[in-house]
Amino acid sequence: MLRTLLFTAGLLTMSMTARADTVKVYAAGSLRAAITEIVAAFELVAPRTTIETTFGASGLLRERIAGGETAHVFASADTGHPQRLAELGIAATPVTVFARNKLCGLARQGLAVTPESLLDVLLDPQVRVGTSTPKADPAGDYAFALFEKAETIRPGARQILEAKALRLTGGPTSECAPDGRNLYGWVMDGNKADVFLTYCTNSVQAKSEVPTLKIVDVPMSISVGADYGLVVLKGAPPAAMDVATFIASKTGRALLDKHGFGAGD
Repeated sequence: MLRTLLFTAGLLTMSMTARADTVKVYAAGSLRAAITEIVAAFELVAPRTTIETTFGASGLLRERIAGGETAHVFASADTGHPQRLAELGIAATPVTVFARNKLCGLARQGLAVTPESLLDVLLDPQVRVGTSTPKADPAGDYAFALFEKAETIRPGARQILEAKALRLTGGPTSECAPDGRNLYGWVMDGNKADVFLTYCTNSVQAKSEVPTLKIVDVPMSISVGADYGLVVLKGAPPAAMDVATFIASKTGRALLDKHGFGAGD
C-alpha cells in the first residue's frame, strides 16, 4: 500500500493554530470510539478547527461521498472503498493504511465454542451465524473471506456458510441500535445470532456492554486481517491535511492502540 508524504510531522505543525476551518470526517463505524478521542485530542492543539464526524458502514459512506455529499477526510475499514474514490478522481491523496484490525467471533452466553472448535460451530446447522453486509460494509466482506479460507480446510464449507450467514448489520436497510447502545452488543442481546463474526475491537466494546458475551479468537488457519485506509478528498480545507496527519501521528496511533487497533504503514 502506498505510503504518502502527507503523513509527516512537518505538515502537522504547519500553521495549525492559524487555521479556522470546519473539517468533515467520514469514518467507519468501528472507528467511532477511537476517532472521537482523536478528534478531541486534535481540537486541544488546534482549537480554531472544528471537526464534524459522520460514522457508518464504509461502503455506504463511500457511496454518499461519490454521490456528492461533502466530506474532507475518509477513514475506511478497508482500502478498497477509498481507492474507488481515488479512481473517480475525488481523492486528493493516495490511500494510506493507518490502522489494522482482525475478525473475532462474538458468541452468546452458553454456546460451547473455542478457537479450535469455531469452524465446527459455525458449520453446525443449528447455529445462527451473524455477519455484516458484504460490499456495503467491509466487515461483511472480511467474514466472507473467512468463509473462503474455510473452504480450503473443509470442502463445501464456503457454500454452507454463505448460505446461512445472517447479514444483520451494515446494509442500507439494516436495523440500527438505539442511541447509546453498541450495535453488536445490541444484536447479540436481542438474540439475533448465536455467533457474530465482527472486528475484534467491536467484540471488546460489545462485551463491555453485555458481559455475558464471549469473545472467540479466530484460528490462524482461517484468520482474516483488515487494513484501514485513509484519504483526504479534493476540495477539503487546508486543516483537513492536519487532521489526517494527526490521525496517523504518534498521538493518533496511541489512541488507536488503546482501542485495540494495530499499527498501519
